[in-house]
Amino acid sequence: MSSIVTEQGILHYESIGRGQPVILLHGWINSWAVWRDSMIALPQIGRYRVYALDFWGFGDSAKGARTPVATFQISSYVEMVRQFMDSLGIQSAPIFGHSMGGTVALQMALTYSDRVKKVAVVGSPIVGTSLNQFLQLAGYGWIARLVWRYPIMLHSLMRFLLAKDSKKVRNMIFRDVQRTTIESFFRSIGDLRDTDLREALPTLKVPTLGIYGVNDNIVSPSNAKILKQSVDSAQLSMMKYSRHFPMTDEPDLFMETLNHFLNNNSTMAGNNNNSE
Repeated sequence: MSSIVTEQGILHYESIGRGQPVILLHGWINSWAVWRDSMIALPQIGRYRVYALDFWGFGDSAKGARTPVATFQISSYVEMVRQFMDSLGIQSAPIFGHSMGGTVALQMALTYSDRVKKVAVVGSPIVGTSLNQFLQLAGYGWIARLVWRYPIMLHSLMRFLLAKDSKKVRNMIFRDVQRTTIESFFRSIGDLRDTDLREALPTLKVPTLGIYGVNDNIVSPSNAKILKQSVDSAQLSMMKYSRHFPMTDEPDLFMETLNHFLNNNSTMAGNNNNSE
């Protein structure tokens, strides 16, 4: 277990491997552990030093009562990644993000293009209104506090949203949500709901990959089409047997896709520009 100290509090991360740095960012009410299998696999297919971070307010990062509420926003998480890279002396690296983490990765590439070699998003919203309606409602403080006060409501919602997901995914979400703070719970999803990257994305200059599960019920897979329309050079992989967690639903194809993207910008396993 590793960490660095920031003005916002402890930033926890895990790392494995030796070689080129690769940074992995998790999604809402998740932690670094969503990337556990990918972290193990990446160093086996290449010389990579893989880092997986916990966003402030999630996992084991910055949970103090005095943590500023502005900490739990997309722009703040971008700064978190920059602070992490500065602290470890990482000048630039590929940055991959799942769900909210992918939105942060895209914003990082737009804000600090010299720090991002490649960017990959997995089930990530380009437009916040593409989030499941229940997740959008969670971004309102009074609703979030009501759900937080009565855990059975939160558990019922999670069971409903994850009913068709694997037991592995359900167990992971129920574990991670217990380590999430009320402030990060609703403020991060509220900020994500209000995010719209369509106007800025045409200026994106780094190699870009979008991986979306065709059956995703958390973030609409139509974001793949938006990404392709906004970034002409973006590569897409539509995983037809996946929901919101392609790394768990189709792990072999998922890792093959990442490997091709890391090593070859023109050819990619599972590439499919049809987002329907």
